[in-house]
Amino acid sequence: MKIGIVCYPTFGGSGVVATELGKALAKNGHQVHFITYQQPPRLDFFNENVFYHEVNIPSYPLFQYAPYESALTSAMVNVVLNENVDLLHVHYAIPHASAAYMAKMVLKTRGRYTPVVTTLHGTDVTLVGKDASYEPVVTFSINESDGVTAVSENLRTETYEHFKINREIEVIPNFIDLSRFQRQQKDHFKTAICPNGEKLVVHTSNFRRVKRIDDAVMTFYHLRETVPVKLLLVGDGPERARIQALCRELGIMDDVRFLGKLDAVEEVLSVADLFLMPSENESFGLAALEAMACEVPVISSNAGGLPELNINGVTGFLSNVGDVADMVKNARYVLDDDQLPTFKANALERAKQFELSKILPLYEAHYERVLKNVQ
Repeated sequence: MKIGIVCYPTFGGSGVVATELGKALAKNGHQVHFITYQQPPRLDFFNENVFYHEVNIPSYPLFQYAPYESALTSAMVNVVLNENVDLLHVHYAIPHASAAYMAKMVLKTRGRYTPVVTTLHGTDVTLVGKDASYEPVVTFSINESDGVTAVSENLRTETYEHFKINREIEVIPNFIDLSRFQRQQKDHFKTAICPNGEKLVVHTSNFRRVKRIDDAVMTFYHLRETVPVKLLLVGDGPERARIQALCRELGIMDDVRFLGKLDAVEEVLSVADLFLMPSENESFGLAALEAMACEVPVISSNAGGLPELNINGVTGFLSNVGDVADMVKNARYVLDDDQLPTFKANALERAKQFELSKILPLYEAHYERVLKNVQ
């Protein structure tokens, strides 16, 4: 099968999932064509079945904002025609689903029907998509897709609640490649960060306000009153400067490190003892799954799809959004030397349920059904 994958080439969850899915499909014998405005960070070309097509966005003085959706549509049309692509799989509804619909209509005028699968990842429907500026187009694009998937039951439910969707949405959860995300021996790295045997707490995100990184910092701030700990903050984004200022105000900069964007995040997770995810909303919580695969228990909010992943009292704990005191209490319990080994083992066992080899066939079966229905 020849599959065109459209995604944001970012460190965010949707871009990571799309890239890892495409690489896995290629290893399984499918020909995969990535269509984005720049190469995704996790994309490599060590597989003969992986191809990359850059979306060219011309700049004209007439446009205050470059017409990316039109450029993307043209790119999809050209890739389908030139590479004989069977199906387009677009990740994140805005603007990929609407651009794919336009591409499908253009291709139809040339005697070709190319089905479109849209995967909903979260903020494309729960936050951005509900904005009145986008809602009609998002609704239309989802309904006109030939197949629709969502990464959690919670996201599926929210989509039905907030949009007039007249088609089935299949839940296919995010996945983890356990050949990559596994605990590694990085004792020298751990010693460099925690020279006196402190426990290591980690948070990774794109540093947006919805991630509530200040709650992670405050949880760490109160935790260190009774537990020797260090904090690593991985990622970058609009909230980073504010969070750095908060750490300075609290006087904890000596115990906090900002690592910025990292591709090999598994190396950091391999030395972590606890992962913090206090998000206001998470459709699934891919970063938490990556932590679990590296045997790191999770303290998270109970927002969105997180309760479907993080099992309260087993792989970590869930707290109400903003309840820092409860997160501190739970973190202390997990980091107790008598409790930590059990939580680490449970986290890994939970991650195994989302292993790539179990999820990939679900996507392949979805593609087959879509192709069968349009023949």
